[in-house]
Amino acid sequence: MKAYELLFIVAPTIDEENRAGVMKRIETAIAAGEGKVDNVEAWGKRKLAYEINGLTDGDYTLIDFHADPQSIAELDRVLRITDAVVRHMIVARTDRD
Repeated sequence: MKAYELLFIVAPTIDEENRAGVMKRIETAIAAGEGKVDNVEAWGKRKLAYEINGLTDGDYTLIDFHADPQSIAELDRVLRITDAVVRHMIVARTDRD
């Protein structure tokens, strides 16, 4: 398994229930590929560098996890179809393997 880092942004207007639902979908997608979440950091509300879909602020979350490289495509697909996620980025962390 390789180490990865996922940073995703949701709209700050989303209620806590929907935010928890997004986290549950991400954790389920990682676990389905027999991955393991190592750390979750909620960075909170921050100003975006540029306006996205009328939003100037976003609620950031950083997740460190280990997973098989084949399961990353499925996680990316899940994030793309989740309406609450404004932007996301998955990065391989070779320094944490």
